[in-house]
Amino acid sequence: MLKGYTTPLSPNGHANLAPAPPWHYAGSLLVIEFRAEADAVRDVLPPGLAPSADASRCAAFFADWQACTDSGVELLDPVRANYREFFVLVAARLGDQEVMTCPYIFVDQDVSLMRGLLQGFPKVMGSIHMTRSFNVSSKAAPQLGPGACFAGTVAAKDRRLVEAVVRIDHPSNSGPALAPIINLRYFPRVGTPGGPLVAELVRSNWEDVRTSPVWAGGAEMRFGESPCHELHLLQPAEIGTGYRYDMALTVRAVEPVCEVSERFVS
Repeated sequence: MLKGYTTPLSPNGHANLAPAPPWHYAGSLLVIEFRAEADAVRDVLPPGLAPSADASRCAAFFADWQACTDSGVELLDPVRANYREFFVLVAARLGDQEVMTCPYIFVDQDVSLMRGLLQGFPKVMGSIHMTRSFNVSSKAAPQLGPGACFAGTVAAKDRRLVEAVVRIDHPSNSGPALAPIINLRYFPRVGTPGGPLVAELVRSNWEDVRTSPVWAGGAEMRFGESPCHELHLLQPAEIGTGYRYDMALTVRAVEPVCEVSERFVS
């Protein structure tokens, strides 16, 4: 009998790309609040979500994650546990509730890519790099405090897509302004008529969320163009605050919100 949570299924169930949840995460985040053109934000909203009252509000996230299942076995084989990603959240509205949704996300690990697709995060492979901080004073390790500078870059298909810098100078009591995340989970049919096999809005339910003290400061960021990505259409028109902090959370399930009946054009 074939076993596994995701493909590839196998006799012992060890070959599946992403094992079953719960999935536990811990990592370092570099976050930059920004505003894009309101029309550009509206254009990336999935059916079922309406523009926010603050329609141009966005946030960009660089993340250096370590993840595991309940057994923690991945931590003993770090190539399965460690990865980096970059994603953008844009403001939206679900009924009367202010939410955010993720139109673009890049990741450097196939296990994370599969987990993301299951949660409605439209992950694609990319190359993500971040300045690291270590618990030792050195020119090579910026410390979390006034004057420290952290940078992040993203490339995909040989194109540099994101360049960002955050210069922290003060503690933040609140961190970035976020909202519940509602994403589109979408899987098309192959070679048969009709709409997509799956088209639904889902809610990311994060548990046991913990954060370190948050540091904030000024930021810079630009998006590069590519013939096979459209992130540049959300080019920052105004850069807000940048943040640096650590975060931990657990994902046990994804909550379906509603099916989407609107047709999609391929």
